[in-house]
Amino acid sequence: MILDPVLRRMEPMLLRVDRLAGGRQAHVMIAEEDRTHPRTLRAFRWIFWLLALELVIGLAAVVVAIVIAVDARSIAAVPFAVWMRALIVLAMTATLFYFGWRAALGWRWAYQRLRLFAQIFPVITLVMAAIPGLYPAWMVTEQIVFSLIMIGIADFLTSDHMRQAFRKPDPDPSVS
Repeated sequence: MILDPVLRRMEPMLLRVDRLAGGRQAHVMIAEEDRTHPRTLRAFRWIFWLLALELVIGLAAVVVAIVIAVDARSIAAVPFAVWMRALIVLAMTATLFYFGWRAALGWRWAYQRLRLFAQIFPVITLVMAAIPGLYPAWMVTEQIVFSLIMIGIADFLTSDHMRQAFRKPDPDPSVS
């Protein structure tokens, strides 16, 4: 991969980010045979494609908001809630890509964060979409589609194989 040398140089900084995001469990990695298992690799391939689709949907929402604002010749033509939702989705998707990338490398904390957010975000998004008048119909539709894709990601992450691969490590008998 073209980025490998760059990523290797960045790894010390990324480990500091991991420490912040992963807390006390930031150092825990899964077994190499679990990380490279064909079912694990296939799950992450699907997860990354679904996250890419989420990114496209998020970018499309921003583009639609910009087109509406330009057409109306006023940024105020698009409600503040729409701008916030669109920008938050983009930032959140970038964060989920980071968690997914680190989980695919075998970091257990990243898998846990990705799984947690993939299960919580659809609920939050659907509740927000159900608030009458908060978002225009096109944004409500975007939120529903976003939620369905996120549920798909959560389904991959909560499969028996993935939960087994990223299981909590056995306690170290040398530590009392």
